Amino acid sequence: MIPGEFTYHRPSSVSEVVALLAEHGDEARPLAGGHSIIPMMKLRMAAPEHLIDLGGIADLKGVREEGGDIVIGAMTTQAELIASDLLSSKLPIIRETSLLIADPQIRYMGTMGGNVANGDPGNDMPALMQCLNATYLIAGPDGEREVAARDFYEAAYFTALAPEELVVAIKIPTPPAGHGFAYEKLKRKVGDYATAAAAVMLTMNGGTVASCSVALTNVADTPLYASEASSILTGSTLDADTVAKAVAAAEAITMPASDGRGPAEYRTKMAGIMMQRALARAAERAQK
Repeated sequence: MIPGEFTYHRPSSVSEVVALLAEHGDEARPLAGGHSIIPMMKLRMAAPEHLIDLGGIADLKGVREEGGDIVIGAMTTQAELIASDLLSSKLPIIRETSLLIADPQIRYMGTMGGNVANGDPGNDMPALMQCLNATYLIAGPDGEREVAARDFYEAAYFTALAPEELVVAIKIPTPPAGHGFAYEKLKRKVGDYATAAAAVMLTMNGGTVASCSVALTNVADTPLYASEASSILTGSTLDADTVAKAVAAAEAITMPASDGRGPAEYRTKMAGIMMQRALARAAERAQK
């Protein structure tokens, strides 16, 4: 398949991108790693008249620490996330999740910003960002604004991002040393979207859960932050009854479609199992 005709732009600054998006509106699309937009263009399911390549903007790349936060530029690739010493030491769950995304070839091109910004419910990073209570830094004609990851996703491929806006960075509170973490993903084969997946982050005080955060991937038309399950687990000793109650609460918010990955009921149960596995591994990793 061959895409339709379009005008190619390669700006060198975020302000140029915003100006192009404001000028062309819905007729323009930003290009990050290209794994979503290019296949759709080839199938003529998307036909932007203007394609804005973000690859030449140095300010959109890199991982850095700012105060109590880790800031990741939107054009940082999954491979760069995996190789980051800062993330490995402070936020190792990002490396763990990145290693489960697609395959090495895709990870060398696929970007953090592209993964979180297009609203694909099958992407892994959106639920993880909700679990980590991340904030998206967004640039637009009126300047920059911030939107919490937990408030960003509205429906499949619909987000809080306006047509003339661009996600430029992701800001994540640095978790305390000794925290426990895990991302569990069930998929049919290497490179596939999740049948269901779960992210867990927790801290322990003695044998009691001091804080806990749970989020689910690809079991609804948006990523799901399991707030009730997180609350149930906080303050518990992770006894079997409490874990079962939390898993039931998480399963209750899922609304998966029946598809080639299995019927809806199966995918809901797999979300619960992925959560149980992630919770067990996170608890093992946490310093008591």
